[in-house]
Amino acid sequence: MMKVIKVASLGVVALLSSFAADAADSLLRYESHYSVQETADRFASIAQSKGLNVFARIDHQKNAEGAGLSLRPTQVILFGNPKVGTPLMKCAQDVAIDLPQKALISEDANQKVWLSFNNPEYLKERHHIQGCDAVIKKISGVLNKLGSAATAK
Repeated sequence: MMKVIKVASLGVVALLSSFAADAADSLLRYESHYSVQETADRFASIAQSKGLNVFARIDHQKNAEGAGLSLRPTQVILFGNPKVGTPLMKCAQDVAIDLPQKALISEDANQKVWLSFNNPEYLKERHHIQGCDAVIKKISGVLNKLGSAATAK
């Protein structure tokens, strides 16, 4: 009986570990040298200078305060370009639920600021996108450049 419990416990640990790895791979994260506000401002400015549309900016901390709640600095920026998103949606229309792309800028419990995006490879897998490898590669390159530029000193 003890062996069965140990094997079952190991199986649960292995299963949970695989979920953690998958969850970690679903986001691209860049540590920022700036505050949440300044990182978000830098990101929006750089994205617009590269021809991307900034569709919305959501300040979750401000919204929480308006409801009488507290939250560490957290902002989300919705951005994109229909010339890139549309071909992706033609490959798999369900990806539209994740478009436009989002940038999460947040401060963690250790007061480190992070800029995060959905990993395009994760979106490819999530939505079973086929025939759009060039678009996925282009999006990955753009996100890498934006993430690096917005967070570096």
